[in-house]
Amino acid sequence: MKYFIIAGEASGDLHGSNLMRAIKANDADAEFRFLGGDLMQAQGGEPLIHLKRLAFMGFIPVLLHLRTILRNMSITREAIRFFHPDVIILIDYPSFNLRIARFVKQNFNVPVYYYISPKIWAWKTFRIKEIKRYIDAVLVIFPFEVAFYRQHDYFNVFYVGNPLMDAVPDPDSASVKTASFLKSNAFDNRPIVALLAGSRQKEIRDNLPLMLSVVAHYPQYQFVIAGAPGIDKEFYNAFLQPNVDVHVVFNQTYDLLNVAFAAIVTSGTATLETALLNVPQVVVYHLTPARLTPLLKKWIIKIPYISLVNIIAQKQVVVELIGAEVTTRRLVDELRQITENELFRANILNDYNVIRQMLGARGASEMAASKILELLQAPAASE
Repeated sequence: MKYFIIAGEASGDLHGSNLMRAIKANDADAEFRFLGGDLMQAQGGEPLIHLKRLAFMGFIPVLLHLRTILRNMSITREAIRFFHPDVIILIDYPSFNLRIARFVKQNFNVPVYYYISPKIWAWKTFRIKEIKRYIDAVLVIFPFEVAFYRQHDYFNVFYVGNPLMDAVPDPDSASVKTASFLKSNAFDNRPIVALLAGSRQKEIRDNLPLMLSVVAHYPQYQFVIAGAPGIDKEFYNAFLQPNVDVHVVFNQTYDLLNVAFAAIVTSGTATLETALLNVPQVVVYHLTPARLTPLLKKWIIKIPYISLVNIIAQKQVVVELIGAEVTTRRLVDELRQITENELFRANILNDYNVIRQMLGARGASEMAASKILELLQAPAASE
């Protein structure tokens, strides 16, 4: 079969590459055209458009690159016309992907499946109307998403497991030992507090300085920043004081979390990764200016929590500090709780175990590929 896959961000490239690998294992004649990155390229040839030309986030960047975005849209439409795919598979990236879905449904009789749903349960719930109109099936990666879609009268939704269960190593059989990690990075023997400040420069600017403000209060720990892909070390160095002992590591986030005693994490996928690696954490999300946060909570975010850990558990497992709540004093206090209060730590770790059970077994990509092939072979029975 012929598969046309669109992934516009780095996480989509990872999940797309794993999906392509799983599809090939079930369909020896699989042929791919895709928008994606290097990982997808390793599975199926040259990307039609590399994600470096796709990843524009926020109103201003989109406005500045509008001509490029429109050109990418045109290239994608023409490629679909030329390729005649058997199925279109969309991976998150909703602003672009939903427009392509509309084009496909208005011009071709081709099924369109969404793998990794847009987070319409958190914001922009109005997109459910487009999904109902243009998407034949949604393959979700969080169990609660099934109930969300059904509550909005969309029933062709399937939970296929969470791909982070495959990506994150099992904490009970962690391959990285503390001594070897400390030695390879020239660290001392103090316990580690990991700082995950986000994947984009603005997130890092907004959150890292406040994270670093607690360092002086904890001389008994060493603080290590997990450098984000695509961000230069010099960018992080600009936030570091010469007399403050803070390290930065790159391409070692899971290794770092494997040996960390605690973490401070900017809200996002990293909160779930930290939980799956059994690291008690404080979640932060600070905006500049901070006065925007009440507006964000009141008018944009439609759920009571911002971290995936709490959203999945549907209760507070880890403390979330948002906007003006992110202060040195609060961070010091909450970090003390997760480093010194044994009962507090134990409760977090117990809840982490429940979350792992909720997410289910490994093999999300294989389950997603199997479901896609099942839907294609028996579309009438997919509901």
